[in-house]
Amino acid sequence: MNRLKDTMKIGNVEVNGRIIMPPMGTYKCDADGFVTDEVIEYYKKRAKNPHIGLIITEHTYIAQRGKAKANQMSIADDSKIPGLKKLVAAIHEEDTKVFAQLNFGGSASPREVTGSEPLAPSAVILPTTPLMGDNIPPKEMEKEEIAEVVQKFVEAARRAKKIGYDGIEIHSAHAYLLNQFYSSLTNKRIDEYGGNLENRLRIHKEVLRAVRAEVGPDYPISVRLGGYDEMEGGNTLADAVAAAKILASEGIELLSLTGGMCRYIRKGHNEPGYFSDMSEAIRKTVDVPVLLTGGVKTLEDAQKLIDEDVADFIGVGRPLLANADWMM
Repeated sequence: MNRLKDTMKIGNVEVNGRIIMPPMGTYKCDADGFVTDEVIEYYKKRAKNPHIGLIITEHTYIAQRGKAKANQMSIADDSKIPGLKKLVAAIHEEDTKVFAQLNFGGSASPREVTGSEPLAPSAVILPTTPLMGDNIPPKEMEKEEIAEVVQKFVEAARRAKKIGYDGIEIHSAHAYLLNQFYSSLTNKRIDEYGGNLENRLRIHKEVLRAVRAEVGPDYPISVRLGGYDEMEGGNTLADAVAAAKILASEGIELLSLTGGMCRYIRKGHNEPGYFSDMSEAIRKTVDVPVLLTGGVKTLEDAQKLIDEDVADFIGVGRPLLANADWMM
């Protein structure tokens, strides 16, 4: 029985099938983050793929100080709305749903890209390989700066809804700011934003509550969680399960699971669904649909993972990045 074409719901949004194209940076925007014709063509081609029910567009910066890379997509001000509307319309023309992924880079935002000193939970250089950021300790955020970033997420979510995205995803993975707060490797704070897991997720809860108040009860919100770090002293599978419970209790509609400081790679693993130990454990403990990404190369890979009940949705990333006509 082919369950990949099941119609599934994320909140009140119907998705035609269980395969999702997860966010992957193309860096095809212009220098100021405006959508280009090349960006629209890239996504339109992938939206035509009949296996894809939902596209979550590449990580999109919500403020200049949180920009992570040159030519990254921006939703940081209202001038970006017209171009993003064209992008969303092009995807919708192919009867494919689309979410915006909202991100703030934190210490992964190099000075040469932003023109500013990077902000982070603590003055800690990222332990990622290869290096992210500029290998200089970032500025530890004041509470006022944390509140300002929360507000930037709210403003970006407001724009995303106005643009016509079917939902949004809050990025807390791959060593970006919210992931930096969650990881014990990069969060050394001794105030209410550091220490135990509840405190390390405090900014997540503030973002989710403020965004929900802005977009309303019926607009889908996903969280991409970098559940574990795969590094000594970092977050573990048990931390990922506990974090997922906390985030699910905030009323989100989707949990997208991947790596933290190890990013989207798991050393020594390349099998289909190589984060499935995490997705399976979390799926057993939350009522929120779970998206698993990593190592899936074929429809058979995706079908097997669905049949094994380790996830509700399967993400296909690198194969679609390389080939819009994947498995057609």
